[in-house]
Amino acid sequence: MRERMLAGDLYQADDPEIAAEQARAQRLSHRINTSDPTDADLLRRLFVELLAEFGDGAFIRPPFHCDYGSRISFGARSFANFGLTVLDVAEVVIGDDVQIGPQVQLLTATHPLDPEPRRDKWESAAPISIGDNVWLGGGVVVCPGVTIGADTVVGAGAVVTEDLPPGVVAVGVPARVTRSL
Repeated sequence: MRERMLAGDLYQADDPEIAAEQARAQRLSHRINTSDPTDADLLRRLFVELLAEFGDGAFIRPPFHCDYGSRISFGARSFANFGLTVLDVAEVVIGDDVQIGPQVQLLTATHPLDPEPRRDKWESAAPISIGDNVWLGGGVVVCPGVTIGADTVVGAGAVVTEDLPPGVVAVGVPARVTRSL
């Protein structure tokens, strides 16, 4: 079932191997979220253990929530404020020098529109990619399969449902480009 999940195919999340990966992430996330928030060295060690990649000079303020952690690459000198949630069923790549506001959600998981497979607990995922030097304002939601180009700014509360090119400002629900930078 894990191979189906990683391939972006429909899968059921109650598979024992998948559940073990989630349990690992929950344990490490709990340690992150209950540690002394001023102990930057401890937080860094925990994020290095949890995530696939945690770049030099990167920092995430707890609380932090994820499904697996092992599918998240968090770039050098990138920063995430309080309450980042990453549903990393598929890969999530966050570039270098990215600024992420509070309560941002990066959601790779999706479900069938047809009610029968949804009732049977089938789901799938699509990767998210955030380019270098992107700024995601507070409360931004990035949906499955989205790529955000380098140097782009996404305004607070926006819901990004489609790819955004490099060097633009996007705002709204759904997010729309309002100008070039």
